[in-house]
Amino acid sequence: MDLIEQTVFRGGEKIDLLPRELALLEYFLRHPRQVVTREMLLTDVWQHDFGMETNVVDAHISNLRRKIDDRGWPSRIANVRGMGYMLRARSS
Repeated sequence: MDLIEQTVFRGGEKIDLLPRELALLEYFLRHPRQVVTREMLLTDVWQHDFGMETNVVDAHISNLRRKIDDRGWPSRIANVRGMGYMLRARSS
């Protein structure tokens, strides 16, 4: 991920991400091996405290996964049941 150019590449191929998807990916990269909660994402990425149940985070995570994941491999963004999400390294 190039933060200055706001670009993401996987295997030499550019991945087109929307601004919010870029912000989500950057947030995960800045919090390696850390469980990231929906509340953290709403506060730090959206700069908003919705104070209610919302699926906006889930929808954006789903879109990001679809763009960055390799077919046939587990998602790079793992669900941590009852807690949130965690970016995981690709195991070979």
